[in-house]
Amino acid sequence: MRQFTAVVNPTAGRAAGAAALLAVARRLREAGAELETAYSGSLDHAKDLAREAGARGRVVLAVGGDGIAGGIGGALSGTGGVLGLVPAGRGNDFARALRLPSDPGELADVLLHGTPRPVDTVEVSSAVHDRAVVLGSVYAGVDALANLHANRSRLLRGAASYYAGGLRAVATWRAARYRVTVDGTEHPHTGYTVVAANSGYYGSGRAVAPDARVDDGLLDVVLIRDAPRRLFFALMNDLTTGAHVHRPQVEILRGREVRISADREIPYGADGEVDAVLPVTARVLPGALRVLYGTPRPPGTRP
Repeated sequence: MRQFTAVVNPTAGRAAGAAALLAVARRLREAGAELETAYSGSLDHAKDLAREAGARGRVVLAVGGDGIAGGIGGALSGTGGVLGLVPAGRGNDFARALRLPSDPGELADVLLHGTPRPVDTVEVSSAVHDRAVVLGSVYAGVDALANLHANRSRLLRGAASYYAGGLRAVATWRAARYRVTVDGTEHPHTGYTVVAANSGYYGSGRAVAPDARVDDGLLDVVLIRDAPRRLFFALMNDLTTGAHVHRPQVEILRGREVRISADREIPYGADGEVDAVLPVTARVLPGALRVLYGTPRPPGTRP
């Protein structure tokens, strides 16, 4: 029987994380599994707790949203440790890409009996992040600005906070001139954003990279070009299904390493955390992390 260490989100979502864990924990213990809970004081502390538990051969449960999932997954990347997710955040996009069930009983079944599968992780390098490792995507532009507004929202949660943040970001955005280098080839780009995606989802269920897979050893690089705001909002609506990829303003490249820079100070985010500006380099680490999950969900479909 597996032994679990649950690391609970240290942010304001701690109460939601504790509630989500409680529903799953009862089922794990009823099945005979051992479960210990660690409440971290910060994201760095959460990473330390995860490494220590993984070194003891325990399955580490990241309890919270994409920020703590990415932080703990990054800490376990390359160590041979096993990650499980108990989604309890604003977006839960990596859990969505892995097709994790929302029902506590079904999720407990995955954690108890699922086979650990290798997934890719993403190494992020910049002036702020000497070598951070995340799970989902790196994005630089109006979406990162919207994410920053959403993270600061005290009144709205989930998709509503991202929608409101997006409106605020687009209202003040002017097209940036990017230099996007994919596996050594430069692609000039003027527009709204560049997304280097390992997982197909971001922004609370938006299928930004419909064909991205977490286990193919590649990043899907989504470029959204400059367009009138009216058309941009229509394009954003298409993100719910992934239909935006058919618009001429969208280009998708693929590669193992992506460097993004711009003509001005542009924020970038990684797994829901926005705390730095360009330039940034994202490099895929193939099969670097073992995760408990079901059949991957095709991006653009709803859980």
